[in-house]
This record gives sequence, structure tokens and C-alpha cells, in this order.
Amino acid sequence: MLTDTERKTITLAHSPDSDDAFMFYGLATNKLDTGNLHFQHLLKDIQTLNEEAMRGTYDVTAISFHAYAYIADKYALLPHGASIGDNYGPIVVAREPAKPEDIPNLKIAIPGKLTSAFLALRIFNSDFQYEVVPFDKIIDAVKAGTCDAGLLIHEGQLFYESMGLHKVMDLGEWWHDRHQLPLPMGGNAIRRELGPTLIKEVSGLLRKSISYSLANREDALQYAMQFARDMEPELADRFVAMWVNELTLDYTERGREAVRRLLSEGFEKGIIPNKVPIEFVE
Repeated sequence: MLTDTERKTITLAHSPDSDDAFMFYGLATNKLDTGNLHFQHLLKDIQTLNEEAMRGTYDVTAISFHAYAYIADKYALLPHGASIGDNYGPIVVAREPAKPEDIPNLKIAIPGKLTSAFLALRIFNSDFQYEVVPFDKIIDAVKAGTCDAGLLIHEGQLFYESMGLHKVMDLGEWWHDRHQLPLPMGGNAIRRELGPTLIKEVSGLLRKSISYSLANREDALQYAMQFARDMEPELADRFVAMWVNELTLDYTERGREAVRRLLSEGFEKGIIPNKVPIEFVE
């Protein structure tokens, strides 16, 4: 048995959401042999993770692909762990019925300026007012009337109708119609400073964790339920299935092309200031 002084700690930061918890179930519950590596899990909301990534705080971190444009010098993308919606994605909802062409007339609650959802919405139409609101408070902000509409990136995508809200548009459907590609939301990035040998070892263990969770779905889902913010099990199961799937285990070339396309369009439209080199760890 290795002592703590003989083990190397890898800081692993991700969101306190059921899909991330499901993904890292194998590692978080010590189901996998990690050798001389010890993973320290840190749970932060995506806005905080994006900001911390700018500073290179964590060895491995979940990030929005939009944020990757600003951290590519410090981090490389892991070839697994992505949240990618194939013909579905973030949803704009409103208190009153509205259409996509109404977006310039709406004040929209957004979950963060570095989120991929905000990038995709601005690629669709940049001419709207917005207010940054914590992702789990967006529905409340719309219902209260402090914002006309909200950009939903989490479980609210599945139950906004029961809250009396109306769908304005699904950005994943729009993106798929436009490019026949999935819409990439977030992925896992690893600090380049760790060096190729350690990066390869960490990457292999993270992939094993995702694979273990998919193979032991019921147990992993039960573990993830504690992070599901009072969702019913059936709803949590649907949400996890949306964002942890075959593309999570491996982007495939189609998924990688979707990431490249999202960031290149962001640059072409002047939203992202520089062209982003997309580098995946092999």
C-alpha cells in the first residue's frame, strides 16, 4: 500500500451536476486502481471552473468549449469526457410565447459569458440584452420577470414547461440544421505542464471511469442522484443520458469537427478574438 507521500495528487475539478458525477463515479468511489495517483475532486459551478482555468488552477478541469479559446496555451483537450448534444442542446425559454426572430427584443438570463451556450446564442444572433444569472436561478429570474427569457443549460431543459415557460428555440436543433453536426457544450482539459507521460496516464484513468460508469449504469446513476438537485430519478436518468453517451467516451471525428466549427465561427463573427488551435491529447 502506497503512503500519501508516495502518491501524486491530481486535482480534478468538475461541476456539481448529475452528469459529471455519473462520469467520475468510478474514480470518486475508488472503484478503479489508480496506481500511484490520487485524485482530489473539487466541485465548482461552470462559470467558476472557466475562470479558474484562466489561471491554470487545476490539473484537470471541466470547461466550456467557449472558454477553451482563452486557455489553449495552458491546457489541451482530453479525447473523452465531453458533453455534446446531437440535435439537442441549450434551450431559450420565455415567460410569454416568442419566436427565435424575437430574440433581439428580449432581455435574456445567461449562465455565464464564457459558456458555450452563450457563444452559440451569439453566433445565432448577437443583438440582445443579457444578464448573467447562476444557472440554477435562471428559471426563477424568468418567472419573476427580471428577465424576459432564459438560456437553460441544465436540468431545466427537461421541466421548463411544467413551470409555465415557453420554448423560444433549441440551439442544438438550430446548429444541427445548419451544419448536420452535434453542438459541443463542455469537455475536460488537462494542464500541459504535467508532461506527456503523466497526461497519458491520467487520460487513461479518466476514460476508464467513464467506461466503468456506462457499464455499471444503475450504480453510477444512484451515486449521481445526490447531485441531481431534488430531481426525480427518471428525470435524472434522462438528463444523464443526454450528456453522458458514446460521444462522451470518444468524440469521434464528427464531434471534433463540431468543436472546431463552433470556435471557428465564434472567431469569424468577432465573438472570440483569436483563432483557436484545437489540440486533443492522443
